[in-house]
Amino acid sequence: QVRLVESGGGSVQSGGSLRLSCVASGYTSGSYRMGWFRQAPGKEREGVATVDSRGARNYAYSVQGRFTISTDKDTLYLQMNSLKPEDTAIYYCAASYFFDGYYYPQSLQTSDYRHWGQGTQVTVSS
Repeated sequence: QVRLVESGGGSVQSGGSLRLSCVASGYTSGSYRMGWFRQAPGKEREGVATVDSRGARNYAYSVQGRFTISTDKDTLYLQMNSLKPEDTAIYYCAASYFFDGYYYPQSLQTSDYRHWGQGTQVTVSS
């Protein structure tokens, strides 16, 4: 069983910064892909940033140059700079782990992730 716990959300003004953290526990060995997703009211959940066990990263176009995803052992981070009101959403951490020896690349698709955190609210005011 894998558990993901996010923290670091909050309220900031436009142009501000936040750093989200996600601690993974449980059976987290093997290759992996991890990502940050967000869901605004009335909208579908969308991929924001992703990283895999080879270090490959990918970002949604809307956050390129402003957000940075990183990992440190079992913790996933999302550094968010130059925040905009349209970044307001609940942010979710997601992960999938693989034990068959194959490489599974990063992905911004929600369907490619098995484990999800409970989410953390990010609110950006203008």
